[in-house]
Amino acid sequence: MPENARLNGNVDQIDLEFVEREATPQLLMKLSIQLHLAGLSLSNTVSILEIFGVERARSTVHNWVHKADLQPEPGRCPDHIAVDETVIQLDDEQYWLYAAVDPETNELLHTKLEPTTTKVLAHSFLTELSEKHDVSDAVFLVDGSHSLQDACQRHGFDFRDEKHGNRNAVERVFREIKRRTLCLSNCFSNAETETADY
Repeated sequence: MPENARLNGNVDQIDLEFVEREATPQLLMKLSIQLHLAGLSLSNTVSILEIFGVERARSTVHNWVHKADLQPEPGRCPDHIAVDETVIQLDDEQYWLYAAVDPETNELLHTKLEPTTTKVLAHSFLTELSEKHDVSDAVFLVDGSHSLQDACQRHGFDFRDEKHGNRNAVERVFREIKRRTLCLSNCFSNAETETADY
């Protein structure tokens, strides 16, 4: 189901019939599966669950993906890669999301969630991306991010500073991630408020 490997699909497409007991809200299970299929590491996916007050082991998320029979597809060899970083705000906490998107397919190639942004983290993000996909001949589309430009230079990647055009693919993905994160955050904040009222 390649549609789940991109964040433009509907989480309702993920079938959770394999679930025997519901210790985790199904919406969070589906989001976790979708984020991992989109390239977020198991550790970062577990961190997202913790933001919503749900603690699960990496192996649990791995089992959800495996049982849903939605394994990530093998590496890609894109011509262009739109890369960027953005802040995800949840209540009083901020997280930095790094993302690499194939602008031709709008497919997320790799993501990384960090509590801050630095040149070292940007370099680590591109290292992980290059381990997953053949990006040696790709042109990286970077906006004004100095840390990502520095990381591209250190890796010897061909890159260009681009604010529009093919870079819009990563901006669309960021908008959708932020929209879904905000919806889930509001949903769980309202649930906590209702529980506190009782």
